[in-house]
Parts: sequence; structure tokens; C-alpha cells
Amino acid sequence: MNALVKGGRTNTLGFVLRLIGGIPFLFLGYRLYGTEEMGRFASAVVVVELFALICALGEKRGLAQRLTQGAEEDGQRRVNLVFDGILASLLISAIFVAMLVIWPDPIFPNGTSGQYDILIIAAIPAFALTEILLAAQAYKFDIATTVRARAIVEPWTRSIAVVAFFFIPPLRDGGVALAYLAAVYAALFTAAWSFFRTYGKPRAWRPRPRYLGQMIGRAFPLAGADVIERGTRLIDVFLLGLATSPTAVGIYYFAKEIASLPQKLKTSFEPVLSPVITKNLKTGNYAAIAKQVRQVGFWIIALQLGIALALAIPGEAVMGLGGPDIVGGTAALALLLVAEAVASMAVVSEGVLVYIAKKRNLAISVGVIALQAALTVGLIMLAQHWGLDEGYMASGAAAALLLALGASSLIKALLLKRLLKAPVGNLRFALVWATGAAVLVGQIAILLPEWAELIFGIPAILAIYLLVIWKYGFGPEDKVLFKRANDAKSEPS
Repeated sequence: MNALVKGGRTNTLGFVLRLIGGIPFLFLGYRLYGTEEMGRFASAVVVVELFALICALGEKRGLAQRLTQGAEEDGQRRVNLVFDGILASLLISAIFVAMLVIWPDPIFPNGTSGQYDILIIAAIPAFALTEILLAAQAYKFDIATTVRARAIVEPWTRSIAVVAFFFIPPLRDGGVALAYLAAVYAALFTAAWSFFRTYGKPRAWRPRPRYLGQMIGRAFPLAGADVIERGTRLIDVFLLGLATSPTAVGIYYFAKEIASLPQKLKTSFEPVLSPVITKNLKTGNYAAIAKQVRQVGFWIIALQLGIALALAIPGEAVMGLGGPDIVGGTAALALLLVAEAVASMAVVSEGVLVYIAKKRNLAISVGVIALQAALTVGLIMLAQHWGLDEGYMASGAAAALLLALGASSLIKALLLKRLLKAPVGNLRFALVWATGAAVLVGQIAILLPEWAELIFGIPAILAIYLLVIWKYGFGPEDKVLFKRANDAKSEPS
């Protein structure tokens, strides 16, 4: 529990830093390049990230299991195991990169903005390797490197680069894609620096084709779970890109990126949760796993719900940051923020199911993404049939995501409860009181001018929510999340 507390505290700080670094990219990107070009970029980046997750071979969670079960205590064997994963990832990445160079249509369904856009394919191996290196650091309970790479270096590099490329005329047409590429490689170098300082260089390591083949085969259930979980956040953008204009995708992508900020808070708990779970699985301590799921699940939904309320209530002012033509996606923003809060139980449950019920978890995930795809297409077609504008199409995609994630959370939580023979729920009644208080403050905030809603309204909504949660929802074991590290060690685990 001390490891979870330390990781949770670091990730909460990392979320704040990522929020500060990510907003400028959206604001500057939409203001400088326009909604249409950002829509084309969105259609490309969702495909790139899905391929990158396949190439990561599920190592975000699988590496912890491999290191726990097969590593020698001298540490040298561990670095060799990590390099096995790196080599396998590079081999798979080379195949996908070659395929997309030959057939780039899936990445650019609405065309490109410039000749440099195709270079975004080069982000696939870098993204995959970063996932592996950060997972290796998480095994050592080093979450600070994840925060540096994902919450500081990556978003700030992207925000600075998107402006820099705009003022270089030959590169302006591909500025958004090049900024994304620069950010991905900057995150990779940050992760690699910490990895080599922690693990050192491999010794007596050599490729083992038979072992690599076995490892790739075993990795597909984990990789499939990662791809499908992430796919539920990306397939809606992909389908919008196929069925609508780049402008509609641009509107939705802005809302999606704002809503993904609390999602980053949720998924960033996974690296530190995985090694804790694998160690308890090794000893058969299911009661401890259920306790950790309940604890982390409540931390995530409590923080996510507060962030969702703070961003959704003044939603028009938030969407207005991207320009007047983006405000039509306000309803989509609200639905997406609720969806991320609803998804918290599914993500935490999956963190255990991928180890104890891989095939059933994968089957559920496949069913959920199929449900989402069907709902997304159906609601988009319905909006087109009724002649509604692109804002309604974006809202339909968001509603489909909300329904699919709700079903996923319910089914996976029930399955995990049955397997662990212990409750795993993350809901507490204090969430209702805190939500009510936030809504009341929010009704006052939306009466202010838009600039005041953003500067004063959002902090006020979040502050009253956290105050109520702290007083009525957090017990002693929860409050240790916000205490200093030295104090945390004295708490019972």
C-alpha cells in the first residue's frame, strides 16, 4: 500500500503538470493551424497510437510479470529481459512501419496537410519503446520518470514545437505532425536516460529467436487488452474521420483531448499497480488485491469526477479556447468527461483480470469495442438522417463511448468480484454530496464572463468538491495519499 500511495501521489502531481503542458498545444494548434488541419492530425494519430500499442506487446503490464517470475536477484538478468522486449517490439514495429509506408490510407482518410505528415509513422517504434522502458522503471516503483516523460517533456515539447514549426515556412504544412513526432522522441530519450541509470547496460545478452517467438505469442492477450482498451478511446475518432469531414473530427478531437486529461490520471496508476498485483498473485493473497483495487479505484474516481465537473460545468468557456467554431462540441465534452469517470472501474478491474482471466477479459473487451463501434456508426447515421450539424455527430460518438464504457465497468467488476471472492466496488456515498456541492458552485461560476469562469470558476468548483470528499469520503488510508512520503511510511499497509 505504501508503494501505491507514493505512486498515486506522484501521479496526481503528474496530472497537474500534464494539464498545464497539454492545454497550450490545443489552444495554439487550433488557433494557428485551424480546425480542419487538427482534424486530419487527429485521424492520423489515433491509428499511429493503436499500432504503437500492438508493437509494445502488452509490456506495460506483462513486463512486471516476466520480471517477477523469471528475473534473477543480481539485477543483470532483469535488464536482459527488458532488452528481449525491446528487440521484439522493434521487429514488430518495422513490419507495421513498412506496411503503412506502402499503404498509408488508414492513417489519412481525409488526405494530408503537407508532405511531412507521412513522417508521423516514425512515432510508432518510439511510442512502443517508451511504454516498455517506463514499465521497467515502474517495476522499481519509479513513477517519477513516467511523470517527467509523459507529463512534462512530452506535452511541453509538443506545445513549443507546434509554434516553432508554424514560423518555419517550409515546415508549416506539417507542423502539427512534426511537433507530435518531436514530443514522442523526447519522451523516449527521457525514459531511456532513467532506464540506463537504473538498470545499466546488458551483459552477455544476445537475441534468442525461439524465446522471442514464445514471448510474442504469450504477449498477444495482454497487447490485445491494451489495444482494445485504448481502442475504445480512439475508434470514435477513426469512425468520425471515415464518415464525416475533418472539421467534425477537429471539433470532437478538441473535446476528446480535454476529456483525456483525467483519463491520463487513471491510466498512470496502472504501472505502479501492476507490480503490486503480480507480487500478491505469486503468494495467492487475493484479499490484498481486492483491497488495493477498492482503494485505488476510489482514489481514481474521486479525483476524476471532481476534474470532470470542473471542466464540464463551464464547458462552453473551455471549448472556446479552441475558437468559436469549436464551441459546438460542448455537449460532446460533457459526455466524454462522464464517460472517463464511468470507465475507472473497468480500468482498475482489468489491471487484475489480465493476469487471472486473460481470455475472458479479452472477450469482454472485444464485445465492448464492437458495441461501441455499432453505437457510434448508428448515432452518426441517425444525426445525418435528421440533418443535424457536426456538433450533434460528435455528441453521438461521445454518447456511444459513455454507454460502452459503462457496460465494460459493470461486467468486468462483477467478474473480478467473483474471481477474487471479495467486493471490489469503488463507489462511496460521499461522491454524491461532493457532486451536489460542485454543481451549486458551478451554477454561480457560469454567470461570470468566460475568462472569469476559467480563472476563478474551475478552481472554485474543484476546491469545494475536494473539500467535501476530503471531509466525508476519505478515511485515514485515503488521506495518506496526500501526506508527505515520510508520513506515509508510518501508516498501516
